[in-house]
Amino acid sequence: MGMNIIFAVILIVLLLVFFYNKRKKRIQFITSYTFPASIKQKVNTTYPHLNNDQLELVLDTLKSFFVISFNAKLKPVAMPSQVVDLAWHQFILFTKNYEFFCKKGFGRFLHHTPTEAMKTRTTAQEGIKRAWRLACHLDSINPKSPAHLPMLFAIDAKLKIEDGFFYSKNCKDKSSANYGNDYCAAHIGCSSGCGGSSGDSSSNCGSSCGSGCGGGD
Repeated sequence: MGMNIIFAVILIVLLLVFFYNKRKKRIQFITSYTFPASIKQKVNTTYPHLNNDQLELVLDTLKSFFVISFNAKLKPVAMPSQVVDLAWHQFILFTKNYEFFCKKGFGRFLHHTPTEAMKTRTTAQEGIKRAWRLACHLDSINPKSPAHLPMLFAIDAKLKIEDGFFYSKNCKDKSSANYGNDYCAAHIGCSSGCGGSSGDSSSNCGSSCGSGCGGGD
C-alpha cells in the first residue's frame, strides 16, 4: 500500500510538472511571436497619427490579450480596445499564420470576438468583466481598487483613438477632461460582485462598488 501511494504521488508530481511546462511554453510562444510586418501598416492606415513605437505598443497589447485569453481557459473574453481589435482582425486575415499561432499558443482555434464596451458607464457584460480581472492580474493591479488601468483598457485613450473605448479609474472626477464620457473601470464586475485578484474568481465587495468609481487615469 505504501509503495502504491508513493507511486501515485510521483505520478501526480510528474503530471503537474508536465502541464506547467506545457503552459509555460505556450505563453512564451505567444509573448515572443513575431507578427507579419504588414499588420502595423494596416493599423497605421486606419490611424495615421500613430508612430512606430505606438504601433509596437498595439501589437504588444494584442499579445497581452492573447495571454489573458489563454488564461481564461476556454471562457469568452471581450476585447475592450478598438485599436487592438483592428490589429487582431488584420492578423486573422493571414489565415495560415493565425491558424499556426492558435495551434501553438492555445492548442485550439481562437475565434474573433468583436470589441465590446460596457452597457453603461457602470454596468459590464460577463466577457468584459473577465477581461478586466485577467488584465489586472497580468499587470499586477488590484481590480477592485486600481492604481492605474491595465494597458488593454488604457490604450485607446493613451493613443487618442478617435473611435476608441475610454475607461477611467476615477469617473466621478468632474475636473477630468472626459468626465461623463469614460466608462467606470472600478465598476466592472461590481453589478453582482467585484472581480477577484486573479483568474476568473470573484469576491463580493458589497457597497464598496459604489465608492470605487473615481476620475481619469
